[in-house]
Amino acid sequence: MPVTPVPLRIAVVGGGIGGLAAALSTARAGHHVTLVERAAQFGEIGAGLQLAPNASQALEELGVLEAVQRTAVAPPALVMMDALSGDQVTSLDLRSTAYTERFSHPYLVTHRTDLHAALLAACQEHPAVTLRTGHTVTHVEQDDSGVHLHFAETATELTADAVVAADGLHSRLRQALVGDGEPVCSRYVAFRGALPADRMTGRMSQHAASDAVMVWAGPRMHLVQYPVRRGELYNQVAVFESDHYTPDSDAWGTEAELEERFEGTCQAVRDALPLIARDRRWPLFDRLPVDNWVHGRIALLGDAAHPMLQYLAQGACQALEDAVALGGALGRFTDPADAFAAYAGQRRERAAMIQTNARRFGEICHLEGMGATLRNQLFASREPGDFDDVSWVWTPSPAAVPIP
Repeated sequence: MPVTPVPLRIAVVGGGIGGLAAALSTARAGHHVTLVERAAQFGEIGAGLQLAPNASQALEELGVLEAVQRTAVAPPALVMMDALSGDQVTSLDLRSTAYTERFSHPYLVTHRTDLHAALLAACQEHPAVTLRTGHTVTHVEQDDSGVHLHFAETATELTADAVVAADGLHSRLRQALVGDGEPVCSRYVAFRGALPADRMTGRMSQHAASDAVMVWAGPRMHLVQYPVRRGELYNQVAVFESDHYTPDSDAWGTEAELEERFEGTCQAVRDALPLIARDRRWPLFDRLPVDNWVHGRIALLGDAAHPMLQYLAQGACQALEDAVALGGALGRFTDPADAFAAYAGQRRERAAMIQTNARRFGEICHLEGMGATLRNQLFASREPGDFDDVSWVWTPSPAAVPIP
């Protein structure tokens, strides 16, 4: 990664995976970074996530891949099953020669908190990164002297040469800059969580022992399973479309609907359902792609820029790609406006393609009747070493070379 000869003061808003990665990448490019997080302490909520080779490559460039691999699992395969019949539909062999010839980095699965902890530790250890919790940004102002951030908790403002907005799906800065309203609810909801692997019983214990990523696809629902944290925990995510969605109510996507939607599934899926965490439900949102990621000296990153549905397992991966591209641009350009323009130019089109294709793959995964039958027949014809359909997703776009 290039390192700038002229250090800037960069503020990052948001202490999630994308914000920490952006802070680390920016500091490694030679700049001074102040990251502000509204929560009283740093932390992540949720369960497992998948890190395709594009994410592993980004983590290596950020210098944290080795730390992440200490707790992550490298699954041998991605396996798609029919949730109704229990039959295997297709698989991808992640340890095949075909995989290693095409991809230089591993496919990993990890717990969100483990990835977040690795990035947080790297930021804490970097002398150019300052971390501040309990700072809720209320508004920002730009002038010739820089960008001024104002906070709810203090009258003291923070002035920076440029700001990276990594404040998530409901980004306050995005609303101030883009003004495109609330995220789009897909009417799907997820129940997710990780439990000790030795609690998996029945047919599910066999799948848990395989270390594979299992995707059970069914009509308007699916179940995803894989091990995390050295195989000590087993991550499960049950997703379904609610028939009772209303935009002005939270009384939809209930446990009762979960049971109803999965009632006709095979025995293996039914064995897993009682073990899925019910303490919290997660409505699934995204947005349509936008071109205006950059507003003067403020740039959007991660879910603030391109929130996507999880069906390609690329949300965190794309935030990590953003961070690496941002750091690279800030190392090549002395003017932050030029750096932000280069960053957005490298990332916009690719992120938009993944946003829109995530929606499409969700539709394919949730087909029913004849549509599901045809999907299964088509996917069954694919060899385990055929990565043509996913190669573009798992291969990041190279940075443009500046014209001298």
